[in-house]
Amino acid sequence: MGRYARARLASQVMRCLRRAGFTEVRYDAPAFQVRFTTNVRSEPAILDLAPLLTPRKGRKKRIQAYVSGLSPDPIPPDWQTARPLLRPVLRGGTPGNPIKRPAFPYLSEYVVIDHPEAMTYVTDQQLQTWHVRPDEVFKSARANLEAATLQGAPTELVRFVDDGDAYWTSHLLLEHWLQRLEPQVGGPPVAFAPERGTLLITSAESPHLRAVFAQAEELYARSPRPITPMAYVSDAQGCTVPFSVPEDHPLHHTVRRAERILAVQEYARQAAHLTEPAAELVLVGDDETGWRTRAAWDGEALLPTADEVQLGDRTVPWPELDVEPVPGLEPIRWTTAGAPQSPPPRAPRARRRPRRSR
Repeated sequence: MGRYARARLASQVMRCLRRAGFTEVRYDAPAFQVRFTTNVRSEPAILDLAPLLTPRKGRKKRIQAYVSGLSPDPIPPDWQTARPLLRPVLRGGTPGNPIKRPAFPYLSEYVVIDHPEAMTYVTDQQLQTWHVRPDEVFKSARANLEAATLQGAPTELVRFVDDGDAYWTSHLLLEHWLQRLEPQVGGPPVAFAPERGTLLITSAESPHLRAVFAQAEELYARSPRPITPMAYVSDAQGCTVPFSVPEDHPLHHTVRRAERILAVQEYARQAAHLTEPAAELVLVGDDETGWRTRAAWDGEALLPTADEVQLGDRTVPWPELDVEPVPGLEPIRWTTAGAPQSPPPRAPRARRRPRRSR
């Protein structure tokens, strides 16, 4: 479905939501989602539009049924009601102020309230209402995620496709879960979570691992809901960590490319929400010489972490810069050392219309 057809579908859903009494309804085109709330003080709920794409026949009725199944108040009033509805999710930068904690480079663990047709990110406001600590919320969310087990003959590649309820990519947050799949894939498992609905798992010893990297990158690039093109494995303690190889490994450039693609995309996503000038991060290099990130910097824009920085007509490696971090930004950005640091930029306030003279 093309961009304009997607926008028309979103417009239909938004009209139904408004008629049903929901407010603050807006379309998030890159994620192909509609965000809405019934209370401007609440964090928006999120409605994925992908399930409504096909078939076209009967779509209007499906939209109405989709919306009618939504709860008029997506925020449970107390902890006992909320606790069984919580799920952990793995995401990059997310608008708003949901609670989160670091998971992997450029990715964080969030908690959502799971409804049949939508989900709502948990914020500090909900924690205050429920009178619980963040660590208890994260623990409960992980406990609610039933660790699926696989049955059947071993295979070189396992592909989990999410139907909206399984939260497959969230399984990477569970300790020892990935380790337990070793008999299924015939070696140490390597996992890819290119987008929210897909989890790929193969063996680190597979001769097709390079091809799976390429497959994950393609899914990541074309998905409206990407997560990461990187690969992940279990460490000795059973915790999921990024897959890494030494410089003399045949996949060294492949691994570096995936790492840097994620950095480029997450910095671009962050820049879209900043009000101050932000230097762009780009991917440069090739499979022969290796892949690296580069930022063109004028000394004033907020600088992303990069392998090298272009200063006018010369390019210098990162260690040669004299910069310091800007507080409150994730992923981290930098400014000239000794320069006054302002707090993280806020969204601009709406301008008041001038009064007309009578």
